[in-house]
Amino acid sequence: MFEQLKKKWKVNSFQLILIICTFAIGGSATGYVAKKVMNVLTIGQDWLWAIIYILLVTLIWPVAVIIISIPFGQFSFFLKYIRKIGSKMGMGGGRSREGEVGSQESGVRSREPLTRIAIFASGAGSNAAKIINHFQHHPSVKIVLVVSNNPNTGVLEIAKKSQIQTLLIEKEVFFSQKSCINDLKSANIDFIVLAGFLWKIPDTLIKEYPRKIVNIHPALLPKYGGKGMYGHYVHEAVLAHKEKESGISIHYVDEVYDHGQIIFQAQCPVMENDTPQTLAQRIHALEHEHYPKVIEGLLAKKP
Repeated sequence: MFEQLKKKWKVNSFQLILIICTFAIGGSATGYVAKKVMNVLTIGQDWLWAIIYILLVTLIWPVAVIIISIPFGQFSFFLKYIRKIGSKMGMGGGRSREGEVGSQESGVRSREPLTRIAIFASGAGSNAAKIINHFQHHPSVKIVLVVSNNPNTGVLEIAKKSQIQTLLIEKEVFFSQKSCINDLKSANIDFIVLAGFLWKIPDTLIKEYPRKIVNIHPALLPKYGGKGMYGHYVHEAVLAHKEKESGISIHYVDEVYDHGQIIFQAQCPVMENDTPQTLAQRIHALEHEHYPKVIEGLLAKKP
């Protein structure tokens, strides 16, 4: 049954648990509030009492689950779910996600095409936060999904605060099935940005999004790239080889680690007294300054 629900709702095991918890707590809260309201009302006829109680539950339940879904990080799921129910009941609230976004952005779409971006991240999400802020009011680019392989990462909290849908992926599923591709297609994703995402992108995903996936690397490629070269490991290697400069490389993603065509590079000096931490600070400054702008410029050139 759980596997069927995961496929039907296109969620992973962790998300399914959160959704079930939201349903359970929302149902309990609905019953509690409805009874409190009925205790205040003085209704003599049993049949009238039952009708009003049913109406109250019908009205309270959507509000209850929406409120409870927020701390559970499932607001987007339940908003879409309730709209689907409303549509089936003839209430006109069940627009698809595409319809919802389309209505909000109809004015934008009429002027120019909207590029929908998914950000993949594994860590605290400082780069993701800069990208989200950069495109917050952009007329033709919208961050609509944040994907992570780490349920405890800060980037998920950043996404929730920005009211951006999140997707938590499991390694076995990510590399052996096309469920992630299906999720991206369901969200109408046009472009993928890697911002500290530590897993290698599967070939199937690269083929699905050719030259539409970009990554940022904390060194001047082709130096200090490849498997296992990320974060402090890169900075340690730069310092061990007594390099005079380091920097960032923004590149397309292909089937080989840190191998795709380089789009942009920026340099910074390496000081004699540098540690991996102090060098990382200057690298982060370059990332935050350039990554959102390079993405914007790249999308502006796309047909």
